[in-house]
Amino acid sequence: MSELVLYLTFETMEEAEKVGAALVKERLVACVNILPGMRSMFWWEGKVESASEVVMIAKTREDLLDSVIPFVKELHSYEVPCIVALPVVDGNPEFLSWIGEETR
Repeated sequence: MSELVLYLTFETMEEAEKVGAALVKERLVACVNILPGMRSMFWWEGKVESASEVVMIAKTREDLLDSVIPFVKELHSYEVPCIVALPVVDGNPEFLSWIGEETR
């Protein structure tokens, strides 16, 4: 089993909290960290945009990613939500084990 750290962005704190709570409740992730106050600049529909966003970092397992992505997309307000999975190459063995125990 391989663990992943997910990086996601949301338009508002309320949306991030709603999606984060749903992910944890469904045991698709072991936990989420929600960080408000990020400023993003990006290309969208042919021009540079700027927006305030909220970052979510979630811990899960690689084998759950195919369930997490459509779940988040269904709840997310963005047309193309940022959902990026980063592999965990090492870490506290007890914490990594906990991720596996707390996800379905």
